[in-house]
Amino acid sequence: MPTTSDPARRESDEELLEVPFGTQALVLTPSLRSPLSFVPPEAFENMLVVSTTRPPRKVEQLVRDRGADPDTVGLVPVSGSPVDYDGPLWTTSVVHPNDLSGIYERFDRGMNHVKPGEGWVVFDNVNVLLMYAERSSVGNFVESVAGNVRRRNAAGAYALVRDAVTDDTYADVAGVFDVERDRRNDD
Repeated sequence: MPTTSDPARRESDEELLEVPFGTQALVLTPSLRSPLSFVPPEAFENMLVVSTTRPPRKVEQLVRDRGADPDTVGLVPVSGSPVDYDGPLWTTSVVHPNDLSGIYERFDRGMNHVKPGEGWVVFDNVNVLLMYAERSSVGNFVESVAGNVRRRNAAGAYALVRDAVTDDTYADVAGVFDVERDRRNDD
């Protein structure tokens, strides 16, 4: 899998991800950084976010901060706590991070809104799932999600905090993706 830093395309001094449609990218991020800060502006025109670290209001704010319309973004909220949200993001019901089949079911429902050759799927942090499920189960889950997005010919960006996982875990997860983008030093 190639590891690259994208060409010098900048918006607000941030490197943007260039991920061709159908390509699934592992995005190595700093621990508190959302991959939404790296996607190109046009990605927000048709996007599904699986958020394991931010509640809907925070995702909505990140979308607005990027100058995008939250009405064009769907969200699968993954949380161990109840989620109360009545805003412009299309959302599924909340699902616990240890319920990989429930996350997949909601993700799959959301994929009905992702347009082939136009849409993006952003998974904001794979690390959270690794805290709740076996590494092999998370690897199979991520492989299924990435395969579904790939078949839909949508771009995928999956955040992983590299410094928080072992080399073996990283190797297992990284093998699922077509490319890797290292954004750990893009602060």
